[in-house]
Amino acid sequence: MGRISNSISLVKSSWGVLSKDKELIALPAISGVVSLVCVAPFIVGAFVATPTTSGGDAQVGPLGYALMFLGYLVGAYITIFFQAALILAANERLSGGSPTLGSALSAATQHAGAILPWAIISATVSMVLRAIQERSGFLGRIVIGLVGMAWTLVTFLVLPILVIEGTGVKDALTRSAGAFKRTWGENVVGNAGIGLVGIVGALIGLVVAGPIVALGITGDVMAMTVGGIALFVIWMILVSVFTAALSGVFQTALYRYAVLGEEPQGFTHDQIAGAFRTKTRRLG
Repeated sequence: MGRISNSISLVKSSWGVLSKDKELIALPAISGVVSLVCVAPFIVGAFVATPTTSGGDAQVGPLGYALMFLGYLVGAYITIFFQAALILAANERLSGGSPTLGSALSAATQHAGAILPWAIISATVSMVLRAIQERSGFLGRIVIGLVGMAWTLVTFLVLPILVIEGTGVKDALTRSAGAFKRTWGENVVGNAGIGLVGIVGALIGLVVAGPIVALGITGDVMAMTVGGIALFVIWMILVSVFTAALSGVFQTALYRYAVLGEEPQGFTHDQIAGAFRTKTRRLG
């Protein structure tokens, strides 16, 4: 219960920081729109380049895989770019500054080349894990899912180190892994709180849109059914944007505490220490 309470407290503090610069919430939204526009041509190209056999099965060839990888890479780069903008803006706010949407994008642009290697690594690892998972059995999928979760935790602080300190990807990976070993993955506490916000948001969407869809299906009213589904989809997009913004603030706060040894403004010592506490081995 103490961990749950601390998770909720961390979410409140992250929102307290984010609420001072509400326009930054637009960054995840812009990222989604830009990704959709830029990745769509690669998806269409991969679909066109994939022939269908006489039995109706699709056989993806080298060109199809190449286009899918390029699309995945473009999507990863765009996501990381806007995430970097959010982290840099949050870092400015936690340092006592007053960031804007323009200053966040400008700061991220200065690191546009530096984040490309990380985007390539991130996209490659994600695509390889997904390909293995799709070809694995039930237990194999669970194992690969755990591997993916471990990768996310170990690399949790790569991007803040990369863009705030201007280091290389190799150094950022090493230091992020070192921080993870020292803290034994306690960053899960804050992420659990943000995940809880997403779950509650999804439940609210279901409570509101679910009856509309049900009434539409029962009454055979297509407009009501489509409207309810559209309402839920739009609501979930808003929830995703909000939680992504909260996650960026939280990630930056943990970076300042775990790597720089500072207590970020807007977070109490108990909150941040509880979320990123060094594990000690019991004796006896």
